[in-house]
Amino acid sequence: MTREFDTPHREKWNKPIHQILKAIDNHTRLHLETGNFWHEEQAQILRKYVKDLKIFIHKEEGWND
Repeated sequence: MTREFDTPHREKWNKPIHQILKAIDNHTRLHLETGNFWHEEQAQILRKYVKDLKIFIHKEEGWND
């Protein structure tokens, strides 16, 4: 089974993931600009969420990795 860029399982999640990645970038930029560690903490929370969501999507698609 070959992974494809878009599947029915991924389709509904592509836009939210894209927006979350933009939020991560914003938090990272603000952390670097201001030194406010709160932004890095929020970026880490969002990174974990995206990672967990991708694991969920892979399971829905029948991938075991």
